[in-house]
Amino acid sequence: MLRLYRWPTDDWKSLGEKLPSEIIWIDLLNPSDEEKQFVESRLNIRVPSEKSLSAIEASSRLISDHGVLYLSSPSVRLDEEKEAQLTPIGFVVGPQVLVTIHFWPLPTFDGMAKRVESDSDLQNGMCVFTSLLEAMVDRGADVLEQLGTTADTLSRSVFRGGLLQSKRPVRSSRKMREALGNVGELADSLAMARDVLLNVGRIATFADEMGKDEWITSASRKRLEAVSKDVASLSDYETRLSDKIQLLLDAVLGSINIQQNDLFKILTIVSVVGIWGMNFKLMPELNWSLGYPLAWLAIIASGVVPLLWFKSRGWFD
Repeated sequence: MLRLYRWPTDDWKSLGEKLPSEIIWIDLLNPSDEEKQFVESRLNIRVPSEKSLSAIEASSRLISDHGVLYLSSPSVRLDEEKEAQLTPIGFVVGPQVLVTIHFWPLPTFDGMAKRVESDSDLQNGMCVFTSLLEAMVDRGADVLEQLGTTADTLSRSVFRGGLLQSKRPVRSSRKMREALGNVGELADSLAMARDVLLNVGRIATFADEMGKDEWITSASRKRLEAVSKDVASLSDYETRLSDKIQLLLDAVLGSINIQQNDLFKILTIVSVVGIWGMNFKLMPELNWSLGYPLAWLAIIASGVVPLLWFKSRGWFD
């Protein structure tokens, strides 16, 4: 899909060889080859593929070529099961027109699309580009705040003994598994947020440095510097949150070890309790007419009674 912003229609096929000056942003959502060729021929640029945008080395994500910046960064999308996944996005920043490439709908781009239609301060592609970076940082800050709140809630549950308060080990084990899964989800979400913010900071710094003597205005450079500073401050918060998640992981694993030690202690005590002796010279039971069935009854009872006791203690459902 190809969308033209500050142009009354998205009918790009009707445009001539030269793009109207009113167009400041071209957004490509999972573009076709025909749409790529149209943009490349009209702007004399190259539209990167999804594979090239997914490259992790900085030299592939930050490129300046003939006065045009080719930048890429991961972003977070939700799949069909509402699970967060990383997806690449690309920016081709020129003197007038911004070209963005992404392969999934993203809330940040949808919000910027509405803003472009109503905000007269967005005068060119560079303004849209800096605004997109600011929106990505704001969204990253919101995500970190939510993760921090979730980590605080989980921390209270872990360190106030909530995992071991239940008298039924099965319920405690279930709580521990849930807590361990929640810690894992927190770590995954934090890692994705870190990747996005780290690359946004790199993009802002690179664009600022490469455009100082060219077409990037001083106002845009100040906004790019502000983005870099915001990312740096969020990075400090992310580091503290990462340390807290690691502490939670250690605490959950420690609780699991405590419960296992308690269970092994009881099993050890039960295993050394004897109820029958076979090392006597005179055994009156040998003369009992019911000695054999009573022996079987004692054997069965010695197996069933502990099972019933374990079940009453909540060791299994």
